[in-house]
Amino acid sequence: MGENHFSRELRLLTPSHFTHVFDNATPAVSPSFTVLARKSDNPTPRLGITISKKRVRKAHDRNRIKRLIRESFRHKRQHLPNVDIIVIGKSGADNLSNQEVFTILEKLWKKLAKRCSD
Repeated sequence: MGENHFSRELRLLTPSHFTHVFDNATPAVSPSFTVLARKSDNPTPRLGITISKKRVRKAHDRNRIKRLIRESFRHKRQHLPNVDIIVIGKSGADNLSNQEVFTILEKLWKKLAKRCSD
């Protein structure tokens, strides 16, 4: 595998991982996504994604957004500090084009890197 893989080590897998981030998180917010991050002891950043059915009704739209988030994370993870990250989808995220999702996430990754490196 190349350096842009998305293995188990790069994912938040259990509810306790998510709870750890939700308890004391640094937020970065946009109209379509909220990104929460918390410093971690892991050597690499990890990602968790939540997009509720209430916010994005169709499963294929939720899956497309999740794929785009994972792809954006894979490309930017080398520039992120060692943090656990949760991306929360909001209403209207399904109306964005792929390029708009990448642009929004690019800004949010930069905000998080700046806020969490202090």
